[in-house]
Amino acid sequence: MTIYVDINAGVNGDGSKDKPFKRINDAAKVALAGDEIIVAPGIYREDVDPIYGGTVKERIVYKSLKPREAVITGADVFKGWEKHEGDVWVLKIDNSYFGSYNPYTTMVFGDWLDMDVYAHTGEVYLDGKAMYERKTLDEVLDPQFDDRSWDIEYTKHTWYTCQDEKENATYIYANFQGADPNERTVELNVRPHCFWPVAEHVNNITLTGFKVCKAATQWAPPTALQEGMIGPHWSYGWVIEDCEISDAKCSGISLGKYRQQQNDNKWSKDKYKDGAQTQRRCSFIAQTEGWSKETIGSHTVRNCDIHDCGQTGIVGNLGCVFSVIENNHIHNINNKRDVRGAELGGIKFHAAIDVIIRNNHIHDCVRGIWLDWQCQGTRVTGNLMHDNCMARDHLLKPYNKLGLGLGEDIFVEIAHGPTLIDNNILLSERSIKVPTQGLAIVHNLIGGSVAAVGRGVKNGTVKYDSARYTPVHKPHSTDIIDTMTVLHGDIRFYNNVFAALPVRQGLIDICEEDKVGNEWDDGNLDCGTFPYNGYMREDTWKAMFEGYCGEGAVDTRDKYYMPLPVWTGGNVFFNGAKPCDIEDDYTVDNEHDISVTVKCQNGQYTVETNYMQYLPEAKLITSETLGKAIEPEERFEKPDGSDIVFDVDYYGQKRTGKVVAGPFAG
Repeated sequence: MTIYVDINAGVNGDGSKDKPFKRINDAAKVALAGDEIIVAPGIYREDVDPIYGGTVKERIVYKSLKPREAVITGADVFKGWEKHEGDVWVLKIDNSYFGSYNPYTTMVFGDWLDMDVYAHTGEVYLDGKAMYERKTLDEVLDPQFDDRSWDIEYTKHTWYTCQDEKENATYIYANFQGADPNERTVELNVRPHCFWPVAEHVNNITLTGFKVCKAATQWAPPTALQEGMIGPHWSYGWVIEDCEISDAKCSGISLGKYRQQQNDNKWSKDKYKDGAQTQRRCSFIAQTEGWSKETIGSHTVRNCDIHDCGQTGIVGNLGCVFSVIENNHIHNINNKRDVRGAELGGIKFHAAIDVIIRNNHIHDCVRGIWLDWQCQGTRVTGNLMHDNCMARDHLLKPYNKLGLGLGEDIFVEIAHGPTLIDNNILLSERSIKVPTQGLAIVHNLIGGSVAAVGRGVKNGTVKYDSARYTPVHKPHSTDIIDTMTVLHGDIRFYNNVFAALPVRQGLIDICEEDKVGNEWDDGNLDCGTFPYNGYMREDTWKAMFEGYCGEGAVDTRDKYYMPLPVWTGGNVFFNGAKPCDIEDDYTVDNEHDISVTVKCQNGQYTVETNYMQYLPEAKLITSETLGKAIEPEERFEKPDGSDIVFDVDYYGQKRTGKVVAGPFAG
């Protein structure tokens, strides 16, 4: 059945083409498996709560009649502003307006949030652009530029909120920098989501062609209910496609975790157990409560434009398993810097089991992709990534109070693999951060550094050991079969082009200052595999285990906890990029000056480079070449267990004849 929705319809519609519903929620209350909801252009100010799910064969489809002309927003327009003083105006809102959720009394809160941040989940928008909250009215009356933001010039557009308990009212004071809010469009976000089922297990829904924006979403750490403007809320088989998603207070799309009643933000609330322990417990609780490949995950996010969200473009722990994230444009995430901490990035996933992230363009985010814990069968392939960094020039000192690094294209943390990074273009000053093991890095163009080698696996203690033991899964399954800390190594570099690109002096300066005593990051900004100097080849490592090691033997058990081996082959190093001391079958070219430039014209991005003419022939890489990640004993293979042959390049073209390093076929 086809159900019609039109914001311009009358209030007594029945969903037919002649008498459409006025609200999408009206359709969401009655839509059943196999139904399609067609939504006419217009602005729908509601929090859509799909009641029923579809089936694998008969999905429920919510479709914008004209692509991105049906807008679902968590914000309302407010008039009636009164002049307060200077450029500052004031608005009084009776608290009954907000119902059970008032974003102007709800603080951004959760594990791994920088608790010095003062931020409500509410937001004020002038002509669609988010303003900057301040802690006091004086800071609104006399605003100063905020150099934490990437857009300093706009940071004097400020607002402040307070409560009048006697009148049961919310007051908003806002400095519109000379604009009259009653003549311009001023919106306040008043709803926590835009398209989000209250119930869990509302499966097999498609959302296609909408613009979704401006929701008062809460901070989404892996140890809490992870809310987004859009999200399946612990369900199976959603498709989110061809949408523009922007201006979430925290996360745009959440594929993540349900609320575990006794283990929700437990670190922040109870304080007696470390976040690593409560995060580990999340996985075990989920497994006992039905988390499996058959019930959760297998979502698709494709062809979306995701931008200007405060925490992440896409977030997910546990609920993101077996999903595909493809052909999205993800950019300008956490640029305001009004919420800060860990859990930031264009994409932030925990437990990305058999997740494929491919053919996305990710740029100008504080961090591009952050894969944290339980990356097993994860593949990042064919992505263009550049200008992802925690620091812009004016932010360089101090750059990051939490010591979590400068930001990079891809950050893989405290996981055992197999994690495959192939055929990507990685051009940020820091390309890959790897406090992890079980990686294969194949056929990439890498312009920045490989950072945090041998670091970042402990949990910030000084006197006591705090190794983070993370779950290991049965291959291609959520079933947990072990836990283990990270030993480092167990990494493969094959057929990559390392072309060192210029680095800002400001980054060099702060890394020099920060190198000593930082467990989380080595501050490396130099390109190449050389951070793995001193690691063993496979044969040397295996020789450590020969002979009798039983009771009474002189041998120690240190060999079980030492760094794991490194495999290399076919890598090419330009512009001073440096190979590691056990590099095999490699080329160093210091003769030719290699350029790599990202250009944008009319919204279309291209990469121009001259390195192709200087490449020697390389060997074809396959799953057999890469072997198994050591801890899970799982091959680098497709989710169905079949072999990967790296005979297709970044553009999907076959590598025929001469195979060369890098993401492009010869």
